[in-house]
Amino acid sequence: MKKFLNTYDEDCIACHACEISCARIYFKVDDLERSRIRIEEREKSAHIVACNQCETCVQVCPTLALTVNAQGVVLVNNRLCVGCYMCIAACPNESMFRYLGGIIPIKCIACGLCLDSCPTEAIRIEEKQEN
Repeated sequence: MKKFLNTYDEDCIACHACEISCARIYFKVDDLERSRIRIEEREKSAHIVACNQCETCVQVCPTLALTVNAQGVVLVNNRLCVGCYMCIAACPNESMFRYLGGIIPIKCIACGLCLDSCPTEAIRIEEKQEN
């Protein structure tokens, strides 16, 4: 079974609480650009951007800085990453991010810490079987 963050855009109210929670936990700042999950506000809705652990980025990484752990979560090894951003370019759902001043790409690691901050339960940790 593979662990991933599943999102339900129809339930998202674009409060950005998940982004704030993520940035505070991982970077100790209230900067939404440092969140591993993103909310894109649209005219009449919101879209939650989070990694679905598809592993496309792993396949293109020239330094093998991206690996998949036992739960199926793609992780970035900061010591091996050279900041070429091929993973960002290859990501089919644009869930690999770079923030201003940052060299290492960031992405959701399905830790689930954002779930408690979401007032509408638009984000859930789920498992899916591998093909």
